[in-house]
Amino acid sequence: MTDVRAQASALRQSNETPASTMSGYGMLLVLLIALVAGIASITQIDRMADVIVVSWLLASILVFIFVLAGFYLLQPNQAVVITLFGDYKGTDRNTGLRWAALWLGKKKLSVRANNMISDKIKVNDLRGNPIEMAAQVVWRVTDTAQALFDVDDYKAFVMVQIEAAVRTIGSRYPYDDFEHQEITLRGNHDQVGVELRQELIARLTVAGITVDECGFTHLAYAQEIAGAMLRRQQAQAVVAARTTLVEGAVGMVEMALGLLSEKNVVELDDERRAAMVSNLMVVLCGERDTQPVVNAGSLYQ
Repeated sequence: MTDVRAQASALRQSNETPASTMSGYGMLLVLLIALVAGIASITQIDRMADVIVVSWLLASILVFIFVLAGFYLLQPNQAVVITLFGDYKGTDRNTGLRWAALWLGKKKLSVRANNMISDKIKVNDLRGNPIEMAAQVVWRVTDTAQALFDVDDYKAFVMVQIEAAVRTIGSRYPYDDFEHQEITLRGNHDQVGVELRQELIARLTVAGITVDECGFTHLAYAQEIAGAMLRRQQAQAVVAARTTLVEGAVGMVEMALGLLSEKNVVELDDERRAAMVSNLMVVLCGERDTQPVVNAGSLYQ
């Protein structure tokens, strides 16, 4: 991540600055004056010399065209990058009707939040297992000059960097840890999501873009190993359940033998004690209902 930040810092050449533009409402008044002047010159064509009338009319037309060509509208969370023959002159973020000279280039950009869901990609996790991942990212442009001039297509740049960041984070951790001793992609969503956001911010800084929120929308083993991993998970779940069941049964048998001895219900030698322990364990750990057996004779016959 440090190398990414260093590369982004080295590539950063543009910085957003405010543009020197005007409110369009004052120029709208100039436009109306030019229109009225043109109409008035036409009505006076019979009372004045033709040269004066034509000059007045041409001047009104030129002013009208000059003013009309400079208008543009800005909605909230929109910006216009102003250039002069390819030279960056600033960014206008003031909303409403705006005006700039017609020879100035105007490129409108949105600085609103964008929600993007990446395609599912196959990644090898820390242990080399193939997994499928997809991420949802909320991003927005913070520096319009960098977004327009420092990368070729900032939207395509975002898509590529999201995929690269997902691959980086996916290969940094295992998908799952059945012993619960490591940070995993499946078990530590919040921590991994924070690292994914930091990775994306570092990669997108060069384009003047920040990430507000991100997280994984798809996380699973690849199809070629999904069946084997599912059987492994099921086997481990069965083992864990059996372990809990046996631990509970041993505790109950110990309690039963202790109560029998404490209350002198019956005197048990080692062989009878072993037989009772065996029967109790079968009853407590068996998956089927037990059928009681009545022993009418002696244990030793």
